[in-house]
Amino acid sequence: MTRITTIALDADDTLWQNEQFFRITQDRFKALLADHADAENLDERLIAAVSRNLRHYGFGAKGFTLSMVETALEVTNHAVPGTVIAEILASGRELLNFPVETLPYVDQALAELEASHRLILVTKGDLFDQERKLAASGLADFFSAVEIISDKTPAAYARIFERHTDGAAHTVMVGNSMRSDVLPAIAAGSYGVFVPHDLTWAYEQAEEPLNEPRYARIAHLGELAAAIAGFEAAA
Repeated sequence: MTRITTIALDADDTLWQNEQFFRITQDRFKALLADHADAENLDERLIAAVSRNLRHYGFGAKGFTLSMVETALEVTNHAVPGTVIAEILASGRELLNFPVETLPYVDQALAELEASHRLILVTKGDLFDQERKLAASGLADFFSAVEIISDKTPAAYARIFERHTDGAAHTVMVGNSMRSDVLPAIAAGSYGVFVPHDLTWAYEQAEEPLNEPRYARIAHLGELAAAIAGFEAAA
């Protein structure tokens, strides 16, 4: 039987709410530009800007804010009023200061799993913002290591597993993003557990690896211990 000794967890929308605040900010952006573009078209152009800018700005609130400014310039043919740009920047700053709301079962699950496993946090995004949210969450003491990286790739996971675990074969990665948390971690040799969130950016969605024995889907973190036991029993 393979013993899983390390549990790596995603942060945003796995441990605490995140996407809902981006949706609030996006709605404010659409209201500001309502005289220049219809809401559906503006959504499409903003998401296109965010996606193409990922390689320049990375993930997180700051890149999202810059993409909002870029989109505002595009849809107004660079005629957007300075007051609107100021409002967009203010919305971006507010995005960096929303309260941290942990998701159901998180505190209880981490407290129980910490007794039997090494817990590490693996998240992507802006360093300052992720550190702020971790500190405000009250969860930092559960983790023996924290990795804040620019993107989640098989190579990045391989480095993290080598640095902080007994090896990928003894590690499970848990998160709400199929594209970032599950598939690349499995490709790096670990187990992957998908915890879907009601609000998940389309960029993070992908097909489930239903025939993969190192994959499981759970409804919430309260079911994680059982999923890990299932992996170990089947190995």
